[in-house]
Parts: sequence; structure tokens; C-alpha cells
Amino acid sequence: MRERDLKESKKQSEKQKQIVPVIQSGLILILVVFVIFMMVQIQRLQGTARVINYAGLVRGATQREVKLEITKEESDELIRYLDDILDGLKYGNGNYHLTRLPNKDYQSKLDMQIEYWQELKNEIYKVREKGYEATDVVEMSERYFSYADDTVSAAETYSEMIADKIRMLEYLSAFDMVLLIGLIIEQYFLSKKIAKANKLLKKKAYLDVHTELPNKSRCEELLQNSEFLSKSTVCLMFDLNNLKIVNDSLGHAAGDSLISNFARILRNVVLAKDFVGRFGGDEFMVVLYESGREEAEVLLGDLKAQIESFNKYSKSSPISYAHGYAVSGDYRECTLRTLMDKADHSMYMNKQKEKGTNR
Repeated sequence: MRERDLKESKKQSEKQKQIVPVIQSGLILILVVFVIFMMVQIQRLQGTARVINYAGLVRGATQREVKLEITKEESDELIRYLDDILDGLKYGNGNYHLTRLPNKDYQSKLDMQIEYWQELKNEIYKVREKGYEATDVVEMSERYFSYADDTVSAAETYSEMIADKIRMLEYLSAFDMVLLIGLIIEQYFLSKKIAKANKLLKKKAYLDVHTELPNKSRCEELLQNSEFLSKSTVCLMFDLNNLKIVNDSLGHAAGDSLISNFARILRNVVLAKDFVGRFGGDEFMVVLYESGREEAEVLLGDLKAQIESFNKYSKSSPISYAHGYAVSGDYRECTLRTLMDKADHSMYMNKQKEKGTNR
């Protein structure tokens, strides 16, 4: 069951790892598109600002041209200047590098302004021939000012529309970035959660249910290390006696109680830094790190004393066990697996000795 949970957790983790990068890539791509559109709109807004500026210049410069003509100061250069600007506003580029605004309302107002400018120019030429009193140049200049003002207003409205688009793109980009950051944060905490869950499941997968000690799989994993032991190490093996008799006569519950009682006492006498595991049905393995024969004998003495005390005062089935140990210093180029085999053989010999004594 635990192994299946571990596999399911790993599948979920792998699925998250596959989906999240796709979503992140999508959000990044959308953000890049937003930024590109924003840059285009900003460039267009800059061009629009230049158009508004020159459209305003046309409005003021035309009034100046009319005043000059009324005071008999002819300025064909100013007229050409106005023609060039209006041509640039209509078609783009030109001498002043103006942008053609793709807006129907603005283009319509600009066409009316340009058309009326031609009429106003004709009236200016009449002023030069007959004097301004004989023409409608003043009234026409006021009307032209109104046309020019409408053109500027249309350009400003278009500019505001672009600014609104930019603001919308900014909001969307900010929202996209918030989602991206949120996803990164969520993924960080999710990965931590999954790692913690995997660690817990892995720990449970290596835990014996009845004794809460590391199980045989964990013992075997420990023994897979093929490196030679560089520091003095002791391996002890224990085997419970009469477990089958207890199971057959008193039931498996009594047998399980016998195993758990021995496991608890064994764990109590072994230091926290050292390893205690259930190697099989009635077998237990202990590894004492940076220890020797003296520490092993002390442990066996403590265990014997506690077992005797338990058997004296407990109503549970009495605990009897065989043991054996091996010290790495007694062998050259010794692995933990070799040490366990030696300890297991020693335990077997002890068990046979106990049987011979009991006959």
C-alpha cells in the first residue's frame, strides 16, 4: 500500500513537472507579445504626439500668415512651410518626418482643413492684388482656425485611444506577471510539499509496521554499500527463540507482542546514533558505528538485564533470543555485508549452542 502511495506521489510530481513548465512558457510568451504590442503602441503614440504638435503649429502659423498679408508683408516661404506640413500630415514622412495617422475621423477632418486651406490661399493671393478690405480673408482665417482646431482635437482623441490601449496592455502585462510569479511561488511550495510527502512515504516504505523499526528493505539497502569499512564497526544479529511455538500455542497476536516487546527493549539499549532494524520475521540487526568489542559486550549486558527484568515482571510471553556479533577490526577489507554474514554465523552458532545446552 505504501509502495503504491509512493509511486502515485511520484506520478503526481512528474505530472506537475510536465504541466507547470508549459503554463510558465505560455505566460512568458503572452508577456512577450504584450510587450511587443506595447512597444508598437508607444512608437505610434510618439508619432501621434509629433502630429499633434505640427497640427497645432499649422493652426498658429496660418493665423500669422494672414496677419502678415494684411500688413502687406508677403511670405511665400511661410505658405510653402504650411503646404509641406499639411502634405506630411496627410501622407506621412516628408521634410518633417510626420506619421500618417490611420484614423478615419482624423483623416476626414484633415481633408476638410486641407481643402479649405486651398481656398484660404486663393483669398490670400487676392489680398495681394486688391487689399484685405476687399476680401473675406479675416473671416476665412477664423473659419480655417476652426477646421484646424477640429483636426488637432481628432488627433488628440486618437492619441488618447492609443494611450488607453497602452494602459490596458500594461494592466494585462502586470496581471500576466502576477500569475507567473504566483505560479513560480506555488510551484516552489508545491515542490517542497511533494518532496516532504515523498520523504515521509519513503520513510514509511522502509518502516516495519509492528515494531516501527527499519524493515528488511532498509536493512538490505544499508548492506548494499560495497565500500570497505574505514572505522571500527560492530554488527550484531539477534534471533528470537520459540516464536513458532508461541504463534501455534497462543496465537499470532501473542507472537506479534513478543516481537514488538523485544524490538522496544532492543531499541532502548542501543544508542540513537546506531542502527536497529528488523531483518526478518524473528531476526533483528544492529550496527554500532565507531565501536568495538567492548561496546558490543556492554550492549549485550544491558539487553540481558532488561530482558530478565521484563520476563520477571511482565505477564506476556517470556523473551528468549540467540545472538552473535562481529567486529570489523577482526577482518581485512571488510564490508558491512561481510560483517553481517559473520555476525549471522556467530548467531547461528550461539543458537545451536543454546539448543545443545537445553537438551
